[in-house]
Amino acid sequence: MSTTTTKTEVTLADLTRMLRESAGEEEGVDLDGDVLDTPFIDLGYDSLALLQVIGQIQREYGIAIPDDAVVDAETPHALLDLINSGQASPA
Repeated sequence: MSTTTTKTEVTLADLTRMLRESAGEEEGVDLDGDVLDTPFIDLGYDSLALLQVIGQIQREYGIAIPDDAVVDAETPHALLDLINSGQASPA
């Protein structure tokens, strides 16, 4: 019997849910809008908030994300690309 590994992709909806759960939502920011290429800082999330989200992603999806790679991911799009590109590895 062969086993196959199904990779679960993290979506923008997943990411915005985790941002809300770990750091709340900035007043006047609509995370349900077109935020894919909006810098996290403009969305009201600092590096501490992102570290919390990364920890949650690692727990929920069982992947390890290098801290130095996260620093360069300044938008939801960049972070999702990092997570879903295979640069993150199984934890």
